[in-house]
Amino acid sequence: MTTLALPGTLTVGLIRGGAELKEFFRHKEQVVFTFAMPAFIMILLGSMLGGDIPGGVTSGTVLAAGMIGSGIISTSFNSIGIGLAGDREDGTLKRLRGTPMPAASFFIGKIVLVAVSSLAQAVLMIVVGTLLFDLTLPTDPAKWLTLVWVFLLGITTCTLLGITIGSLVKSVSGAVAVMNLVFISLQFVSGVFVTPITHLPKVMVDIASFFPVKWICQGFRSVFLPDSAVINEMAGSWELPRIALVLGIWVVAGLLLARLTFRWTNNGR
Repeated sequence: MTTLALPGTLTVGLIRGGAELKEFFRHKEQVVFTFAMPAFIMILLGSMLGGDIPGGVTSGTVLAAGMIGSGIISTSFNSIGIGLAGDREDGTLKRLRGTPMPAASFFIGKIVLVAVSSLAQAVLMIVVGTLLFDLTLPTDPAKWLTLVWVFLLGITTCTLLGITIGSLVKSVSGAVAVMNLVFISLQFVSGVFVTPITHLPKVMVDIASFFPVKWICQGFRSVFLPDSAVINEMAGSWELPRIALVLGIWVVAGLLLARLTFRWTNNGR
């Protein structure tokens, strides 16, 4: 009698990721809101911030570069956290618990969803930034490599942290309030909406330096802004090794936190 081998954790995770994508794109209103909101904020604030700043750039250009990072954070952190709370509240997670799918495969499925949607979000933000705010696509292969690793570390970190917070709240309304409070607050203290970041009090930036938002947005600024614009960073440098270190630490911490806090139902099981 031949025994069929069960698919591995990764295979199940990829299959789950496909199901997550189908479910996401079926909700047209959610898709439009998810992609349009960050681009709308970029256009609104970028139009208000058009003055020249040191480094041969405008404040609108600096804002647009950083908001590419902010857009993928919204697509990963906010969407996953709120979606996870909704899946638990309507019983989706409880039903999934009755299947042989391990929690790790569920996490992989969420990362697949975030990777695809965040890539689409980043492309949209880059197009808006180049058309309206003089962003230029990098010509240096090293900058393209930076774009790839900042993107991958960023979405992985934010997905895991979104799962963590989405696991701690008990309702969709609670998730919306908590996720937006955390995300909007970190955007302000991380210098996303205030350009250049040197206009912020140093103590505020020091606090933001403990969290991934500042480093993700700084990484995207290093890719899409000329090297002369580095004068507008707090350290006078893009600090790429530090960006990689901080995001790498948050990936590990996020994985541990997500694994410790994740639950299939609101009763803690």
